[in-house]
Amino acid sequence: MLNATQAIAQSLSVRPAQVQVALELFADGATVPFIARYRKERTGELDEVQLRQIAEQRAYLAELAARKQTILASIQAQDGLTPALEAKIAACLSKTELEDLYLPYRPKRRTRATMARDKGLDPLAEAIAALNQKGQPGKKLADLAQPFVSDEVPDVEAALQGASDILAETVAEQAELRSRLRQRFLTQGSLTSKIKSDQPEGSTKYEMYRRYQVAVSQIAPHNLLALLRGEREGILKVALEVDEAQILSDLEHRQIQTRDRDIRQFYQAMLKDAFSRLVRPALSREVMAEKKAWADTASIQTFADNLNNLLLAPPAGMEPTLGIDPGFRTGCKVAAISQTGQFLEYQAIFPHTGEGQRQQAAQTLRQLIQKHQIRLIAIGNGTASRETDAFVGEVLSSLPEPPVKVMVSESGASVYSASEVAIAEFPQLDVTVRGAISIARRLQDPLAELVKLDPKVIGVGQYQHDVDQKQLKQKLDETVESCVNYVGVNLNLASRELLAYVSGITPTIANNIVAYRDRVGAFRDRKALLKVSQLGPKAFEQAAGFLRIPQGSNPLDNTAVHPESYTLVQTIAADLDLPLGQISQAVERLRPNLKRYATDTIGEPTLRDILRELEKPGRDPRAQFTYAQFKSDVTTINDLTPGMVLEGVVTNVANFGAFVDIGVHQDGLVHISQMANRFVKDPKEIVQVGQVVQVKVLTVDPKLKRIGLTLRLDQPVENPA
Repeated sequence: MLNATQAIAQSLSVRPAQVQVALELFADGATVPFIARYRKERTGELDEVQLRQIAEQRAYLAELAARKQTILASIQAQDGLTPALEAKIAACLSKTELEDLYLPYRPKRRTRATMARDKGLDPLAEAIAALNQKGQPGKKLADLAQPFVSDEVPDVEAALQGASDILAETVAEQAELRSRLRQRFLTQGSLTSKIKSDQPEGSTKYEMYRRYQVAVSQIAPHNLLALLRGEREGILKVALEVDEAQILSDLEHRQIQTRDRDIRQFYQAMLKDAFSRLVRPALSREVMAEKKAWADTASIQTFADNLNNLLLAPPAGMEPTLGIDPGFRTGCKVAAISQTGQFLEYQAIFPHTGEGQRQQAAQTLRQLIQKHQIRLIAIGNGTASRETDAFVGEVLSSLPEPPVKVMVSESGASVYSASEVAIAEFPQLDVTVRGAISIARRLQDPLAELVKLDPKVIGVGQYQHDVDQKQLKQKLDETVESCVNYVGVNLNLASRELLAYVSGITPTIANNIVAYRDRVGAFRDRKALLKVSQLGPKAFEQAAGFLRIPQGSNPLDNTAVHPESYTLVQTIAADLDLPLGQISQAVERLRPNLKRYATDTIGEPTLRDILRELEKPGRDPRAQFTYAQFKSDVTTINDLTPGMVLEGVVTNVANFGAFVDIGVHQDGLVHISQMANRFVKDPKEIVQVGQVVQVKVLTVDPKLKRIGLTLRLDQPVENPA
C-alpha cells in the first residue's frame, strides 16, 4: 500500500524525516502549537501551517487507505480483482480516482444496462464491440440482433437498443475517460446563470447573475457560492456548459475503430447517449462538488484570516475601563471594569432624552470616571453610537486628564450577553449590563473576550452559512487555538473559555484550574499546575510554556521559555553572574556565544527563541494599540459626500474587497479594484481586519445604504458634491 510519509513529504515539499517526526509527535498526543514552538529541532523548524497540513493529509490518506480496503474486498468478492487493477488501486492518491476505478464494480440500482443484461443481451453487446475492434466490415447489425428477439425483446430494434445501453454504461464507467473529461469540464467548461422568469428585472439581490457566464477555471469563490445560494433559493437557474460537439468528436475518434457504416452510426448514437445521459450529468455534479469544496476552502480561509487578525488586534491594555452600550429611548448602559477585568459598578444614563437628563448623565459619567480612576472608555458601535460618542467627548473636554475613548465593535455582544457563559459569569446581572461589560473587556484585551463567542457571530465571515460547517468549525477552532497560544495566557486572570484553548488543556482541566485558583488563590509558579486535578505531566508539558505568571516566584514563568529549558537558562545566568530577572541586561553578550549552550535536545532554533524571551520578558507579541478617529460632523450616511477623506477601521475582508467602518452606522465597501494603483489579486495583501485606514468616498446611495470607498486617495471623483 501507499507510503503515507513519502506521499505527504512530496506533496508539501518537505523531507520525509520531518513528516515522520511530526506524525510520531501527533501520535504521542502533542499539539500543533507545542510542536511548532518547542520541538523545532526535531521537525526541522516546521511551522504551524505545515504541521496542520501534515495532519490534514494524514487524515485524508488514512480515510483513503480504509476505503481502498473496502473496495478491494468488494471487487474480490465479485471475482473481478486482477493484479493490474489491484496495482492501480494501491497507487491511488485521490478519492475521486479511486471511485472511478471502482465504478464498474459498484453495486447499482436497476439501470437500462442491467435490465438489458437480464434479458440476455450481453453477448450481443460483446459481438458488436468485437466487430468495432476488427475495424473491417462484418455481419450486419440486424443479422446479429435477430437471434436475441424473444418474448422480453420484441424486435431487432429493442435488441440493438439494449446492446447500446450496455455499451453506453461500459463506456461511461471507463476511469481514464472520466478523468480526461472531468479535466476538460474544469479547464474548458463555463458556468452560466439566469434569473427565473417569475422574477422581474431589478427585483432580486442576484441581478448581476441575470445573464451571467464565466469560465469554470476563472470563477471567484464568492461568485460560485452566490450562484449556488441563488439556485438553492429558487431564484437562479445555474448550468455547467461544455462544447458537446468537440467532446463527442473526441470520443468517436478514440472509441470507434471500424469503417463499417452501420456500426459507426450505431456507435455514434451510443456514444452520444452515453455522454448526455450518463457521463455529463455525473461529471457536472462531481465538478460542481469539487468547485464547491474549493470555494468553501477559500472562503473558510478568508474567514480564518479575518478572525486571526481580529483576535490578534492590539489590546488597549488592562486599565480601569468604562464600557458603554449606547441607546436612545432605553438609555446607555455603562459598566465600570477594573484593571483585571472585574465588574465594579453599573449605571444607566439617558443623554439623548432631554437636556435635564443629559446634564444628569454627564454628572454620572464624571463621577464614575473619578471614582474608579477610569483610563479607557469603550463605546459600542451600534444604535446611537455616534451621538453617544459626541456626548462622551463633551464630558471629557471638561476633565483635566480625560480617559481615551474608543469606538468598539459590538458584533456578537448581544449573543454573549444571553449565553450560558455570560449567565454563569454574571448570574445576577441583566443582559444589557453583560453587554456593556463585554464591550469594555473587548477594548482591554480583544482576544481574552472574543474567545467566549462562537466565531461565526463575530461578523468577519463570508458566505459562512453556505460552506461546509464541519470544516468551518475545525478551521476556526484551529485559528483561535493558534492565536491564544501565540499570545500566551495569564494563568491568574484567564477565563475557563480562554484556558480551554491553551495547548494540552481540555475544558474539564480549564474548569479545574479556575476551581483551584478560586480555592487556593493565585498561582505563584508553573509547578503548582501539577496540583490541579487531571492535569498530569503530559498536559503540563503541552501547556506550561503558554501560561504566564506575572510577578511569580520565578521570572521565567512570565515568559514563553518552557520549564524543560529552565536548567539551561540558569546555567546561562550563572555564567553571566546575574540573577534570572536581570538576564535581559546582558542579551547582547550572549548572541555571539549562543551555540555553546546547544544540547542534543535544545538546539539553535530554541536557543534563539529563548534569547528573544529573555530580551523582553513578559512581552505581548501583538502590535501597538491604535484606533480610528471618526469625524465629529459625519455621523450618518446622509452626511457623506463624494470626495470626502475619512479615517475608518476595516471590519471585514472578502475576496472582492474590504468593508470599512467610517462611523455612519453603515460600512462602506472598498472594492478590490480601489485598493492600490496596481493589480491586486487578494485584498489581504493590502488590508486586514482591525486596521485603521484613510479612505475617500466615491459613491453614496442612502436609499440602498451603499457606500463606495477607495484607498486610492488620488482617485478622482466624478460628481463631487
